[in-house]
Amino acid sequence: MTKTRVAVDVGGTFTDVCIMDEDTGQIRIEKTPSTPDDPMRAILTGVDDAKVDLADVTMFSHGTTVATNALITRRLPRTAMVCTEGFRDVVEIRRSNKEDLWDTYKDVAKPYIPRRDRLTVKERVDAAGKMLQELDEADARRVAEILKKREVKAIAVCFINSYANAKNEIRMKEILQEVMPDVNISISSQIMPEIFEHERFSTTMVNAAVSPVVVDYVSRLNDKLSEGGYTRDLLLLHSGGGVMTPASVKDFAARLAGSGIAAGAIASRFIGNLCGYPNSIGFDMGGTSTDVSLAYQGNSTVTKDWYIEFGYPIRFPSIEVMTIGAGGGSLAWQDEGGSLRNGPQSAGANPGPACYGNGNEVATNSDANLVLGRLGTSLAGGDITLDAALAEKAVRETVAEPFGMELHEAAEAVIDVANANMANAVRLLSIARGHDPRDFALIAFGGAGALHGAAVAKELSIPVVIVPPNPGVTSAMGCLLVDIQHDFSDSFMADAASTRPEDLEEAFQRIEKEAVERLRHEDVGPEDTVLQRTIEMMYMGQWRSLSVPAPAKITSTGDLIEAFHAQHEREYNFRRDEAPVSIFRVAVKATGVVPKADFPSFEVKQHTPEAQGTREVWFDGKGHKTNVYDRALFKAGAELTGPAIIEQVDSTTVVPPGSKASVDQYMNIHIRVKD
Repeated sequence: MTKTRVAVDVGGTFTDVCIMDEDTGQIRIEKTPSTPDDPMRAILTGVDDAKVDLADVTMFSHGTTVATNALITRRLPRTAMVCTEGFRDVVEIRRSNKEDLWDTYKDVAKPYIPRRDRLTVKERVDAAGKMLQELDEADARRVAEILKKREVKAIAVCFINSYANAKNEIRMKEILQEVMPDVNISISSQIMPEIFEHERFSTTMVNAAVSPVVVDYVSRLNDKLSEGGYTRDLLLLHSGGGVMTPASVKDFAARLAGSGIAAGAIASRFIGNLCGYPNSIGFDMGGTSTDVSLAYQGNSTVTKDWYIEFGYPIRFPSIEVMTIGAGGGSLAWQDEGGSLRNGPQSAGANPGPACYGNGNEVATNSDANLVLGRLGTSLAGGDITLDAALAEKAVRETVAEPFGMELHEAAEAVIDVANANMANAVRLLSIARGHDPRDFALIAFGGAGALHGAAVAKELSIPVVIVPPNPGVTSAMGCLLVDIQHDFSDSFMADAASTRPEDLEEAFQRIEKEAVERLRHEDVGPEDTVLQRTIEMMYMGQWRSLSVPAPAKITSTGDLIEAFHAQHEREYNFRRDEAPVSIFRVAVKATGVVPKADFPSFEVKQHTPEAQGTREVWFDGKGHKTNVYDRALFKAGAELTGPAIIEQVDSTTVVPPGSKASVDQYMNIHIRVKD
């Protein structure tokens, strides 16, 4: 009996299914159009089309956009918030900042919970955790009865200073559950037990609002898989780069926001490490957007400063990914100043680029690539045929004629603007973080990443581009490479120099006990449990902290302080050894290791592959007679010099003139970019 692992990544245009044979490591893929109204339909269709017997599946891992889309579209069930009297408007006051500092007319979006559904009760705890006023239970029951009459589907309980003493929040949850036993309740002391009330309130609000949507989706999908014969836990990728089971989704639904984009970051980090590049930049370009991620010294960069909509932070640890509106369907347009722009507007999956023949008449990146010969007229193994005449018409009428350009000049201009936008995103995630792109490899994937990867790398002086074997489904493959992972933290505000190591050790042990219990609840044994400690610190007087690794046993704070100074110098290019350092928070990442199949390796034999034909491809204003290759015929050790076009079912790779490409033992293409 063949044992297989299945990973599914739901994108805006396609749903990708990646199937791995456990014994051989061989991977096969299936792509099916996404069904935005119910993503589960596309998943089940893809599994059926791939002829997967769910009874033979040992792991089913899924990166989902359900939580993200629910927040973006605001298709959320009625959710309420219960706050300390006087604090109902914390989530609306926010930080009183704006996304665009110079646009005084652009308002921040309204909170996910309107003011009429944010009710208050009498209770109070001070900043040190001292109980000033016990929860007024009569008041609490009055609020519970009001919310029951309003038929709310979820409730966020956010009391001031509850991170220091959660007693009142816990009792409020008990009362709400007595009155409304079927309503999901999120309390801030469990969701985000730390100072900064807006961030804590906001994260809890988001968690409560998406919970009914996510729990319903996960339950339905889990039931359908079980009906098909799947007997294991459904694993759901979360934003932190691990997976969680349905048992944890009910309590931490907001962790699935940003789920889909994390998969690509995980996969690109893995490929970079596999190819000997612990410093790598993930470049995931799809039909609508491009996701850029960074791995440094083998580890993904992680942030807690992220959001789906500006003004409403989600403080769960998340792999840092920068998303911009640049994809195959991004539209070319002219701004008020007469300049050529590209995106973020997109033709999407429907009608799609002009060459799809579905009614769009505005040029897109796909149309420009088709005009330049970089993209062939047949995609997805012949399932999609592109109309070159419609692409030329769109580029001519949208760009060439308005700007007084020749057809191919206009097409190159469209691509140049898109590449400049994507290169700027890479700069923000690398140079702006103190990293030199020349020290990194660019991992190009997604349906369009390999089309643009070499050009973006040249713009940034990145020496090598790596294109994985199946770039179009690399994000789905990332779902095969993850472990069960949860993040736990607790406030620990103290002067670092005067803190006793045993007090820190006690705090870590308390968190680790909770972490082990959570993993045990998900059937992770001690032998598969890995706990990683970090401690967040800052110079006294700062309010932004930096995270540094902490040892398995704390015996001294001196090494931790020195590690913080070094981290601060790398991030901000200066350190203040004479300044006092404060401890802000202790945290533990709890990992339940999931067994992983080995990827196949092949003997490298240097050779030149045989071209399947030629066509004229334009580079730098000139047409070049260019060999076209079928990647399915490549073997490990294949070498060629550009210009070259390498086609496959899920993507097309462009090797510019003068650049050299080779295939390694894992069948990745390495493109050495010519300066």
